[in-house]
Amino acid sequence: MIRRARRINRELAEVYPYAHPELDFRNPFELLVATVLSAQTTDLRVNQTTPALFAAYPTPEDMAAAVPEELEEIIRPTGFFRAKAKALLGISQALRDDFGGEVPGRLEDLVNLPGVGRKTANVVLGNAFGVPGITVDTHFGRLVRRWKWTEQEDPEKVEAEICAIFPKSEWTMLSHRVVFHGRRICHARRPACGACPIAPLCPAYGEGETDPEKAKKLLKYEKGGQPGQRLNPPADYPGLPAQPLGGAPAAV
Repeated sequence: MIRRARRINRELAEVYPYAHPELDFRNPFELLVATVLSAQTTDLRVNQTTPALFAAYPTPEDMAAAVPEELEEIIRPTGFFRAKAKALLGISQALRDDFGGEVPGRLEDLVNLPGVGRKTANVVLGNAFGVPGITVDTHFGRLVRRWKWTEQEDPEKVEAEICAIFPKSEWTMLSHRVVFHGRRICHARRPACGACPIAPLCPAYGEGETDPEKAKKLLKYEKGGQPGQRLNPPADYPGLPAQPLGGAPAAV
């Protein structure tokens, strides 16, 4: 299983050499805020919302002083906006009061911020600070169970078991590759098995569409010729950037 898992990771690295966090951000604070907003919505919707948010509140000090109702109105498109606004105010106030307005680069500090769990902390550490970590979101957990890397359902137990399979240096990029694959090819309800480059290695091959032509029609984002989730993707991203809020719809 470990040999197959590591081979799948190597194959995914060739399929997605451009894998990256799909939230637009320019600094650790923006990534932290965007990750909190991404709960129960798409990264696309977050990316369409954050330009106005960061124009209004570019620093933790600015956001800490926000009028709650005005903050709620800006982030309303991401859903659960009252709870998210409360968390963002709490986070910003803690950063202002306890960390000099800077996002801390330690897991133990991040998880003590309001509304920040291990998943959010690992996203920030891995992508803003270069600290390796496994990010167990819905896609990641679904695929590693589908591939028989773990049978665990609890995200922390999944994280621990997957960390034991791969060297620490691979953790952050492995997370991106698996999530990319889950969003583009290995979908929850109807995986595109017939268009999957790692099909020969997959113990779940056949759960989805195996006909190559039919499977090709199931591909999403750049694999299906559609825009991605970032309005400002990295330079090496081979697909189209997403549209701003109110623009043409992108894949979800």
